Amino acid sequence: MIKVGIIGGSGYTGGELIRLLLNHPKTEIDFVFSTTRAGKAVTAAHADLLGQTDLLFTGTVNPDVDAVFLCLGHGNSTKFLEEHSFSEQTKIIDLSNDFRLQNDAEWNNLKFVYGLPELNRSKIIEATAIANPGCFATAIQLALLPLSKNGFLENDVHINAVTGSTGAGVGLSATSHFSWRNNNVSWYKPFTHQHLGEIGESLASYGNVIGKLHFLPNRGNFTRGILATAYTNFDGTLEEAQELFKDYYTDAAFTHVSDEPLHLKQVVNTNQCHIHLHKHEELLLVTSAIDNLLKGASGQAVQNLNLMFNLKEQTGLQLKAGVF
Repeated sequence: MIKVGIIGGSGYTGGELIRLLLNHPKTEIDFVFSTTRAGKAVTAAHADLLGQTDLLFTGTVNPDVDAVFLCLGHGNSTKFLEEHSFSEQTKIIDLSNDFRLQNDAEWNNLKFVYGLPELNRSKIIEATAIANPGCFATAIQLALLPLSKNGFLENDVHINAVTGSTGAGVGLSATSHFSWRNNNVSWYKPFTHQHLGEIGESLASYGNVIGKLHFLPNRGNFTRGILATAYTNFDGTLEEAQELFKDYYTDAAFTHVSDEPLHLKQVVNTNQCHIHLHKHEELLLVTSAIDNLLKGASGQAVQNLNLMFNLKEQTGLQLKAGVF
């Protein structure tokens, strides 16, 4: 069994990670670290786990676990690793944005590999430290990587994506509480979202010219999931685009191209990304859908764990959506 530790287990991503690892056939949770809930039952924060675990949050870590997940707020993973050390054999998977960009990927003798399996699968298998991608970044990259690889992103790309309220975390704010969010939709951080940096670096990794990315993120009045649409000029036919995408994702465990238009429910509560293509005149419209807490966070982190420990990618992640 792979002994794992979780740092920051009281939030949404931490809760989903606990749920996945409790039901993973090859993992054993050694500890769940929390500075604010040490000594309290994990089920006090995650009522959905009642009857599934007797784990308590702890304020100490076991430095000899096989793997540790960092589910901390952005900027806090670096601080935590400065204050706590792990063995040289411990594999680290960070779910914040501290190590995602190339300029931040090397830290204290650690080299963080960007953890998007559809892009870096072979590197992830050999890695000791992973920077798990952001949720918007995952949905958008999976929508555009096949075009990038084949040199079809030289024109500007217009992207619109809407995310559920869990993307804002458990902390309350003026735009996350129920009374404001319910029956409401709004945009935020237009054209300046922090995920644009990692998206740009991944799309440029094939060495082809990339046009400007115009990204408008939206807050939805639902709890989980991301539906992203991106369109750009494309000279080929729809059939050529479909062949290009299906070829790129031939060996992908969780990313699939649909011939039918997408809806969000078909991926929520799964580690799947579904993609659909539509051609209108000279424009190619690519739609992608993911669960922001799973393929956009904790599920992808477990997918990376599976690769790092030479397990089948789907291990512990064969989840079914509730479409009705």
